[in-house]
Formats: sequence, structure tokens, C-alpha cells
Amino acid sequence: MPLQYRAAVLHAAKAPLVIETVVAAALKPTDVLVRIRAAGLCHTDLEVIEGSLRFPMPIVLGHEAAGIVEEVGSAARGVRKGDHVVLSWNPHCGHCFYCDRDLPILCEEYLGAGPKARSFDGESRARLADGRDLQQLMFLGSFGEYCIIPDQQAIAVPKEIPFDRACLIGCGVMTGVGAALNLDAIKHGDAVMVIGCGAVGLAAVQGARLAGAGTIIAVDLDPAKLALALTLGATHTVNASNDDPVAAAKSETGGRGVDTVIESAGSLVAFRVTAEAVRPGGNVIWLGKVDVQQDVSFRWGSLMQEKRIRRVSYGNARPRRDFPMLARAYLDGSLMLDDLISRRLSLNDINAGFDALKRGESIRSVVMFD
Repeated sequence: MPLQYRAAVLHAAKAPLVIETVVAAALKPTDVLVRIRAAGLCHTDLEVIEGSLRFPMPIVLGHEAAGIVEEVGSAARGVRKGDHVVLSWNPHCGHCFYCDRDLPILCEEYLGAGPKARSFDGESRARLADGRDLQQLMFLGSFGEYCIIPDQQAIAVPKEIPFDRACLIGCGVMTGVGAALNLDAIKHGDAVMVIGCGAVGLAAVQGARLAGAGTIIAVDLDPAKLALALTLGATHTVNASNDDPVAAAKSETGGRGVDTVIESAGSLVAFRVTAEAVRPGGNVIWLGKVDVQQDVSFRWGSLMQEKRIRRVSYGNARPRRDFPMLARAYLDGSLMLDDLISRRLSLNDINAGFDALKRGESIRSVVMFD
């Protein structure tokens, strides 16, 4: 008897998610069945709902999750039944042009299959009750009680870390902390500015602290998020609705500008500020995004003087290395995740969670599964 489970399905952009019963496919040899225990609501999911990221429908969203391995395929490696896992949304083939150059985020199979929202083999791992195939966002589709994924996307972590904290590692925390730690951009004592203090930005603040930055300037429009940034490692804050982040960057660095700017706000203004606030020879790291068809403008002079600009999608993640490390950092108290969770929801309340995210009222809402 095929496994049936509840999932939040998006049938059309700008429509609510529908909670309905779906049917799991049979496991392929390298597949893993994961029972989802917690899943975070990310801006990327919201972009699909709003139509600025375009995927075939119907689709199960969700790509930041943690759970328990319930079953493994006959050739699955790296995990066993009963393992607690954080899910990774960047499977890669391991042998294409970009994988050979240590750029799995640009894997040709990953980029080719991603817009189809299906597994690398082109097949769906779930279907609606009426028999129609379901797509899975970013090869996961974790807004459901279960999901079937390739073994390489299930990363075992210590069982001591609670699922609601563990799930954050799978996207927002990995992206922010990884941007600070994995790119070799921040040196001990550096001045760093983080623009945007949502889940990713607050993770970047912590990454800058862990990297040994001497000055960490957090920028946002929300006083509550700025106050939280101070508890997580920021040394200064700038409320951009009242004060100029560029002026702050220069005043704290003798007029030069900061050594590294990490942008996680995803706004046209924020992208422009990054190039103005960084010093000559400094580093700009873009994590946020706007609609893929949107033009972004800069003052040409702000881009000169040997400034280095990088777009980074997943904090240069190597999940099998990084996820367990981040889980251990939480358990030893050096990585603070508890305060990133604004609310915990049931699957039935997921649309209310996205409404709050759209209004900017939450850092991370987490759907909890029994």
C-alpha cells in the first residue's frame, strides 16, 4: 500500500497553499524516506507563492527542514534508518564541469533539473490523490509529513539538537554563517557590515563573530531585529529608516569603509549601499535577491578601486562537513539559534505564517510535525 501523507500544495501563484493528502512514490535505490519533524518558512518559498520565482505547478514547497530517516533504498549511502537528518537543497552530480571545479552550487545537472522541480532522473516522488504528479521545490518539498529525496540530501546530525533548531541549518543559517566563514573574506579584527537582519542576516552576524571580526555593524529597519543582532554578536547597529549606513561604515573605520559587507536584505537600495559602504580593496557578498528580471543600478565610481563582489547562494556549503559542525556549534553554545524562531506553527496554519513573513513580522516561523 503506497504511503499517504498530508502536505501543503501550491496549485497557482498568488494562491493559498492547500493542505491535502498526497501519495508517495516507491523508493528508488539511492532514495531516502524522511519523516519531517520541522520545516522553516523561507523567503524563497514566499517568492514562489508570489510568482517572482517561477516553477511548474502543482508543487510542494519547503526546503529548510529536519527529520528522521524512516526508510533507505537498497543502494543508499551515508544514512541509516533512525538517523536524525538536516536536509540539503543542493544535490550535485560530482563529475560535471562545475563539480570538478569545486562549485557544486553550479552543478550542471542541478541547474538543469532545478527549474523542472523534479529529481535528476526526471521523475516525481509524489503525486496528488487524483494521480497528477507533484513537483518538489529545490529537490525537497518539505512542507509535508514526509518527503523522498536522494541520499546525498539527507545529512546526519547529532540527535541532541532539537528538530526546530536543526532545520534552520538547512538554509538560512548555512547561507549566513557560511558566507562569513567559508569564503575567506573576513580576517581577525576586520570591520564587517551586515545589511538585513532576518534569519540569514542574523546568521551572518554570528558567522562574522565566529570569524573574529572586531567591528560588526548590523543594518535593518526594525528596531527589534537590531536589538537581537546585538545579542548575537553585533557591536553597532544602524536603523536605515533614520540613519545612513554608508556614513556609519565610514565613521567606524576612519573614513575608509568596512572590510566586508554582507547583504541579506534583498532590496535594490541594499545592493547599491554595499558598493558604497565597503572600502577600496574590500569584499562585497550578496546573499539576498530580487525578481530575476529586475534591473539593479550602481554608481560606477563605487565599483572601482579593486572592490571584490561575489554572489553566494548557499554560503559555499559542503553539507556533510558543515551541517554537523553547525549542529555541534549550537550544542556547545557558540551558535545561537533559539532566538531566530519567531513562532511555531502547525501545518494547518502555514498560510498565516507566510502572511506574517510577508509583513516582516517574523525572523523564522517553523512548521512543527507530530
